[in-house]
Amino acid sequence: MRIRNQRGVAFPSPVAMLSVIAVAMAGIAYVATRGEEPTEREVTAVAQPAPEPEVEPSGTPEKADKIREKKPKVVRGDVYVEVYNNSGITGLAGRYAARAGDVGWQVVGEDNWMGTIPSSTVYYPARLQAAAEQLALDLGINRTMPAVGEMRLDRLTVVLTADAA
Repeated sequence: MRIRNQRGVAFPSPVAMLSVIAVAMAGIAYVATRGEEPTEREVTAVAQPAPEPEVEPSGTPEKADKIREKKPKVVRGDVYVEVYNNSGITGLAGRYAARAGDVGWQVVGEDNWMGTIPSSTVYYPARLQAAAEQLALDLGINRTMPAVGEMRLDRLTVVLTADAA
């Protein structure tokens, strides 16, 4: 008696054809895109010329000291502030939160900060940069920076280090 040994697997022809086509397309895509420079572009802002001061009809020009850029007015009570302690000094965040509240800022929280901050900093979202600079002046902090990481974008975040004591 003879035992017949059959080995191997027969794939259905549509699966085999699709596999061959997929490998061929991948090879063509690789060859076609090899050596190309990235398609990213650098976006630069276009500077607009400053408007010229208007001259009164009588021919007298406005005084140069009257022509100033107006800084946005900061309304302290409209800005939320969180104060964090990143030092080993007990109660530091509470003291600074009280100082900020005394001058009109809307302090909504205080806690400890985990991480490393080089010096006391007021962090701000882009729309609150002027407010951050004012808060830094009010609290005697010399450093302001754009908000990073998990910081909330609707408020100022004050992180205090030992240099604030």
